[in-house]
Amino acid sequence: LKATGWVDLFNGKDLTGWTQKNGTAKYRAEEGMIIGTTAPASPNSFLCTDKTYLNFELAFEVNVDQGLNSGVQIRSLSKPDYQNGRVHGAQVEIENAPGESGYIYGEATARDWISKQQPIKDAYKNGEWNAYLVRAYGDRIQTWINGQKIEDLEDSLSAVEGFVGLQVHSIKSGEGPYQVRWRNIKLRELP
Repeated sequence: LKATGWVDLFNGKDLTGWTQKNGTAKYRAEEGMIIGTTAPASPNSFLCTDKTYLNFELAFEVNVDQGLNSGVQIRSLSKPDYQNGRVHGAQVEIENAPGESGYIYGEATARDWISKQQPIKDAYKNGEWNAYLVRAYGDRIQTWINGQKIEDLEDSLSAVEGFVGLQVHSIKSGEGPYQVRWRNIKLRELP
């Protein structure tokens, strides 16, 4: 499998190449990170790549506050005729341990968890940077956290091409604010 080189999806300085969809969470670039901050009573917010991707490996580091759930959308879509542009598709879960980090959720698809078995609950290191690797090739989605394989499944129901999206989850009024931080977001397309 010959892959092209890794490309930085985030230039480390500003949000060029990304567009926010849904929600009112705030996203900013600072010190080589994309920082997402919750907004009271906002629905889920997503910072999405302007480009779409088909088969790829995606690598990033993430550090999410205790109390906030997050995720990264892969091959996801936003269409005016689907729930008024609601971002939907496969999401790689990010949350503090013990939790479902690394498993695949069907965001806004009425499918709930695409990952039916979730034996590993502690790969994510709370309060630290965590290295994720996601491989999407054809129907197969594989994930690793800090080098530990978490998921390997076949998913024929999700879109085969779409954007990458960084999620800031909704929170209840009176909670937060919470932050999630991403850095070193890289992708290489697979032939």
